[in-house]
Order: sequence, then structure tokens, then C-alpha cells
Amino acid sequence: MPTITINGVRCEFTKGERIIDIANRENVEIPQYCYHPGLSVPAQCRICLAEVHAPNPRNDNKLEPMMGGKLLPTCATDAADGMVVYTNSPKSVANQKAVMEYLLINHPLDCPVCDQAGECDLQDYSYKYGRSGSRFQEQKQKQPKKDLGDNVLIYSDRCIMCTRCVRFAREVSGTGELMIDGRGNKSQIDVFPGVALNNEIASNVIDLCPVGALLDKDFLFAQRVWFLKTTPGIDPLTSSGDNIWIEHNQGKLYRFKPRENADINTWWISDEVRYGWKFVHADNRLRTPMRRQHGSLIRAEWPIAYKQALETLRSGPLAVVVSPFLTCEEAYGLAKLARRIDPAARFALGPVPVHGEDKSFPNPAAGKPFVARAEKAPNARGVRRVLESMGGCTDFATLLDHCRSGHIGSLLLTGNYPSEWMTDEALEALKQPHTVLIDTHSGYAESLADVVLASGTFAEKAGTFENCGHVLQAFGQAIPNQHESKSEGQIVNDLLAVISGERLEERPPAFGAAIVDDQPGQVASATDVVNLPRGPLFDENAVRAEMASQGGELAVFSGGVVEPTADEPVESDMVMVEL
Repeated sequence: MPTITINGVRCEFTKGERIIDIANRENVEIPQYCYHPGLSVPAQCRICLAEVHAPNPRNDNKLEPMMGGKLLPTCATDAADGMVVYTNSPKSVANQKAVMEYLLINHPLDCPVCDQAGECDLQDYSYKYGRSGSRFQEQKQKQPKKDLGDNVLIYSDRCIMCTRCVRFAREVSGTGELMIDGRGNKSQIDVFPGVALNNEIASNVIDLCPVGALLDKDFLFAQRVWFLKTTPGIDPLTSSGDNIWIEHNQGKLYRFKPRENADINTWWISDEVRYGWKFVHADNRLRTPMRRQHGSLIRAEWPIAYKQALETLRSGPLAVVVSPFLTCEEAYGLAKLARRIDPAARFALGPVPVHGEDKSFPNPAAGKPFVARAEKAPNARGVRRVLESMGGCTDFATLLDHCRSGHIGSLLLTGNYPSEWMTDEALEALKQPHTVLIDTHSGYAESLADVVLASGTFAEKAGTFENCGHVLQAFGQAIPNQHESKSEGQIVNDLLAVISGERLEERPPAFGAAIVDDQPGQVASATDVVNLPRGPLFDENAVRAEMASQGGELAVFSGGVVEPTADEPVESDMVMVEL
């Protein structure tokens, strides 16, 4: 393969790659602002300029400076075999310092109150490539703060005119709401008159902004980013399977960001996914199990709720409705539990919401469109795959018919939907069987239930989702279970233990019994440790291995699940001095 040497590091590449792409892949740092792999290349910010030497075929392939020694933009220069690139030479370093000085001339010194502080390229490059002091003595040019849309705010005086946001609106979303208004030091990003930045994927411009100019209204002043912990997740709201980073602190979610996956969502996520997690901390979360007494639901301890739940489920021919918001491992556990209670139990996939139609966005750099999915459930295919392998799966409408005809005596009903999901038609049909409800939020389904078991949302569990492209992807647990809820998988393990006559022991969960943060600069704190009665702790990896051993459609869980790549910790290169 052809090779190129960048700052002394020899790298292999394929024809057509740019110098900056190779450097980014090989972790050779080249400063960059305007460049992004998902956008066109304007070579505008000029901080990535480098000295480039290449073999001259007219002079016995001797290395000679390209363009007579002129600095070249690495983002717009194709690599060639034998090239030698220097971004750490005196000429390149002088350019980097000049660019940084120019960018900081009118930039306000408001890092302490800027939301981007801690993840700002301007801060990092100012430290690495800038001057120690400013030579600018004149008055700084002031720019206004403006609303660009429902979710995006711009602090124009922080903008460095990298134009990433403008190119995104023109090329990726194809909606073109943004423009550059003005000239010179009076240039600013703005929307066209009467056209707000409110397309379905508009808030990706917040992630694209390398400085603190484009800000998320929802996250504004909510948390310092260096306190946030990051967990790899999968879109929990639609069938897209988009890869995301779940950012949280002290057991609370704060924001979602896209996690790059070239095969699925490339570099983007929809605004629906970005802001759709608020239900996790909603006021109507079910906090404890409940049981019906004298016609009303009252709070119950877990052992008593389990006892009444098993009595209810044994009261007639059993059916299980598995929500498309549950993981594949939980669907398998519920089916296994049902077979233990009633070997002839029937399985049905819960209702799968569909709103409108799929919407595609151009996304030309990826070679395929980005699609916002109309199907609003993350794991309908995974649940169906599991239930089919466990004895068959019918749809929710057919199950309602069975209930109306009296063929179902007891029902294990799972919810976990982000919003109200029970319809009047379903309520009427499900009145006949005795029902145990496993759900996350209070809703109409409670009126049917003899027992309600409080469960956890997507952020409080780990497992596997299968997206609309039949790709199985694993994700991690971000935060501990809220209040006294348990994951559906843990509830299954507890019920199986009770059936086997085992004693439930009061013990903390495997994950996040206490949230303690003793990072520098943050006061350590902890949640109250709630030791709930539990059977064997639910282990999604062990369940996945058991599923794979069943063969058939479940054999794919042996090696066909895409595991999330761990985020490499970033270590500061700043010298720490004890005072």
C-alpha cells in the first residue's frame, strides 16, 4: 500500500484519502476547525496548513517542497505515495499562532460562563498553538445573541466563521435555513428572514460547532461538561438504531449526542431522539409496586406484590404481551417465565406506534441519506425474533380478539412506552383477563391491573435492540434504577426465584447502588442506597449466551451482536500545580 509520513509517523492509506483523514485515523493531531468528514471542504479556517514535501518524478523522485514551499491545507490536499508532511515545523507553527491570534481578536473572554468550556476546540488550540498573551489593544467587535430556532441559540461574538452549520443546512438536511450575513469582522451566521432552523435534524449544528457559538437551549447552564459521564447507547425511541452517547451525572440524564457509526446514522441523530429522553425523570414515574385491594391500587412491598402477581398469572390460560421497547434479553426472560407458569402460554408483540412516514435527508458525504424513522419503537423486530423462537408470536390486535372471546384468563402486560400507549379499544378488550402490569409510568393501563410492578426505562438497563435493518446492537446501562423500580429482567429473575421457593434477599443491584462522585472540584454526594428484595441479579451477557445456545433464530446472539466501542479517556496535557 502507498504510505505517507506525517510529523514523523509513517501511515498507510488508500488512494483518494486526504492528508487530514489519514492523520485523524492514525491519531496524529492536526488542528482543524472548518473540516468535518460529513461536510464539503472549504479550506476556510487555515489552521491545518502544513509543509508538504513530495517525490518529484522529474528529479529522480527526490523529495521537494510542493508549491515552492507554500503551506497547503491538509483538509483539501490528497495524499500521494512518499509524501512527507510537517505540521510541527517552524513555518507551520508560525501559521497556527497567527490563525489563533486572528480568531481571538474579537472573541470574548467568557470561558467561565460558556457552555462549551471543557470541550471547546478554541480553548484547546489556544493552549496548544496560541500565544501566551494578546497584542490586540483596540475595542473588540460586539455581535448579538439570537434565537435561530426552537432548540438552537447563537452567541455570534463567539463564532469563528468555520461555516460548518451553514454547510450542514445546505448539504445534509437540504433545508438551507442558514447563511453568512455581512462582511469582514461584521460577518455573522443568521437564518433567512422568516425561516427558523427547525428541521427534524437541525440540532446537529450544536455538535458541529467547534466553539461556544451554537448552544443547546435545553442544556444551557444545566451542567459543566467535565462532570458528565458518558455511556454508549442506542436510539430508544425509533426503529433507526442510531448510535448515541448518553451523558449523565449523579443518576440524572442531561443530554444525548450522536455516536459515529458509518453503517447506520453516520454522524447525526434526529431532534426527536436528542430531546426525547425527558420521560425518564417524569413526575408520573411509577415509584413502587402496587396491588389492588378493595378495588383500589395501593403501594405494596416487592415480596407481597410478587406473591399476588403469581396468583393472578395462574388464574387461567396465560398470555404475555411483550413491549417493543424491551430488550431482546428481557423478552427471552418473560417468555421463559411464562412457560414456567403455563407451558401453553401465548405470546404477542405489544403495539408498535407509527407516526407518518420515513423522512430522508441528503447527507451526500456519507453516500446515503440520513433517515428519520416513522416507526416509534426500538426493538419490535428483536422481540418478535425472540418470541417466534420461543413458540410463536402473534400481533396485538389478534391478542385483543382472543381476550374478547374469553380464551385468555390471565395476562402479563408490559409497557415501558415513553408516553400514553393504551387505547380505548384495547382497554375494553382487556377487561376480561386478570392482569399483571409491568410498566414505567402511570397511565390508563393501570385500571386493568390487579398488580402493577414498577420497571426501568432504557437508561436504567443494558441489553440488545434490533433495528429496522435487522442489526443487533448492544448498549450499556447509564444510570441506576429510579426510585424503587427494577428492570424487567430483574423482575423475571425475582419471580422465577419465588416459583422455585428461593428466598429473596435484600441487596443492592449490580449497577449503581450508590452514586458517588469525588472528582476534583466537585463535592462528593450519594443517593440513598435502597436494598430491595432480589433474586439472582440479572446479567444480560449470561442471558445472551443462554439464548445463543438455543440455536435457530437465536444463534445470532452468539457473535452477531454489535458491541459498543469504549470511549477512550482523554488525559489532560496541562501541568497541574499544587498550591
